[in-house]
Amino acid sequence: MEKKRLKKYVNEKENVFLLDIICFEYILLEFKELIEWIYAPEDEFLQKRARAIAARHKLVESLQSDEFDYKGIREIVEYDKTVEEHNIEQLSAKLLFDLTRNTGFEVSKGTLGECWIKSCCEWDQRQEDDICGLDYDRLSVFDKMKRIYVGSSLKLQIPKVGLEVMA
Repeated sequence: MEKKRLKKYVNEKENVFLLDIICFEYILLEFKELIEWIYAPEDEFLQKRARAIAARHKLVESLQSDEFDYKGIREIVEYDKTVEEHNIEQLSAKLLFDLTRNTGFEVSKGTLGECWIKSCCEWDQRQEDDICGLDYDRLSVFDKMKRIYVGSSLKLQIPKVGLEVMA
């Protein structure tokens, strides 16, 4: 019912568009370079969060192949035993938070880490032992946004509604 009303409202407006995007968290989860940005190759979190990394890979793979029965995939169930209680947005938010927590890329409801919104190493609270995958390939905030656009479904969805991105 809500979806019908939303579509009706959108059709009545010239400057409102519906994009086929699951949720904000999923856009970051599907971003091809996510793991390489968050973790340096020698980062201990790569091993500690191996189940979350595997669950992310399987979730993105299944949704990109239009297989929406992600709740039965072994890697996802091993990561989240209560997956039946979550919708895709909740699962995406939980998974993204677990992957990014205690990093400059942390994402939680209401919080977007400094490393997403600032050029590399402009993070005021950065500690000496804070490392990430961008330590050797420091990017401006514009370059980060451009790579997220190119490496996610945003590149396909935004042009569908007639919008242009100058990337």
